[in-house]
Amino acid sequence: MNAYFHQLGRAVATRWKATNFSLEAFPGIAESLLREQPPAQKVHLPRLIKDFLCNDDQPAQSQSGFGQPELIVYDDPRFYIQVLFWFEGTTQIHQHEFSGAFHVMAGTSLHSEFTFETVYPVTAHFRVGNLGLKHIQLLETGRTVPIISGHRHIHSLFHLDTPSITVVIRTHSDPGTGPQFTYLPPHLAVDPFYTDALTARRTQLLDGLERLEDPSYSQRVGDMIAELDFERGFFILQNGLGYLRSLGEWPILWKRFQQKHGKLAKYVEPTLDEILWRDRLIGLRSSITEVDHRFFLALLLNAPDRVSLLGLVAERGDKQPVETLIRWAEELSETSEFGTLILDAEFPSGLKLPWEKRLPVFLSALRHFLAGKTADLRVGEHWIRTAELKRIRAAFAESSLRALVS
Repeated sequence: MNAYFHQLGRAVATRWKATNFSLEAFPGIAESLLREQPPAQKVHLPRLIKDFLCNDDQPAQSQSGFGQPELIVYDDPRFYIQVLFWFEGTTQIHQHEFSGAFHVMAGTSLHSEFTFETVYPVTAHFRVGNLGLKHIQLLETGRTVPIISGHRHIHSLFHLDTPSITVVIRTHSDPGTGPQFTYLPPHLAVDPFYTDALTARRTQLLDGLERLEDPSYSQRVGDMIAELDFERGFFILQNGLGYLRSLGEWPILWKRFQQKHGKLAKYVEPTLDEILWRDRLIGLRSSITEVDHRFFLALLLNAPDRVSLLGLVAERGDKQPVETLIRWAEELSETSEFGTLILDAEFPSGLKLPWEKRLPVFLSALRHFLAGKTADLRVGEHWIRTAELKRIRAAFAESSLRALVS
């Protein structure tokens, strides 16, 4: 067992006992001790890894799939300490059924916090409401953040370095603070630990029909929408959204869902659109390893508008955030006679420019938008008029780069 974590765990137990094991006091105790004895400075990572691999004297390990991997380095009947490695870690927006604090031992993460105003609790495991961004901050190595159980601490983390490592001091669970909802912006909260076996089997069967390109697929989904409740109907639509759109059947099936569920349905379509958008952006992470580019992706995923995004680039120490964003955009671009792309933003094909001129115009227009300008733009010998700029802005607004022009 690692000596540092053994001493840290005993210190937590001693201080918490002095409060009669108050759940309200625990996050402050965990945060204080992580600040006083920061793992980023006290833990020798190669020694910790070697000890964990070769020394059998370790705390009991969980079967959790959280972390890549999760190492339990101290265990107490009331709390435990875990070291979490993240190689492709982009956590969903979530709350916790436990409390404590976490510390960035290695790497850098973008941390976003949210509020959720419940409009309608559909079931104990599914809620409709409005998710709002409260705060975004850059967490560098050595930073410590408290964890409050329940809806008071809704957050997400985008880990920028490979690997990023966090140390968490946490209770096993805090009674009365569940479910541990995951949030699907902008309007839904779901319990990821609730298993509806029948819906799971139905989606698997539908996936089989999709794989076989069965011509009855759309009709089967339509029949299900007519029969199922709101919660199950949503999950069926979520599962088949991409395929139904590729078939051109989505408008018909969406209208059926609207007719069945009335006002509640208005919260579903923007959530499904957001799921597709976020999945596409997170998917780009697997092919992008450069730290600055991963930071760019994190900003695009989390920042609500260009002002917030530019502020976070500046917070990182960059004195020319606009030019930095333009440089990243150029580094992530592709251009050929067949088209010009910046990530998934495609230069409008209707603008009559030689293919070698499109990227300079695309980047100049982006710089124009980041500066908050809307007037005509001159790029070399070419004038880009307001109507053409609107089409370029629309190309950005429909892509993963939408925050840059919002």
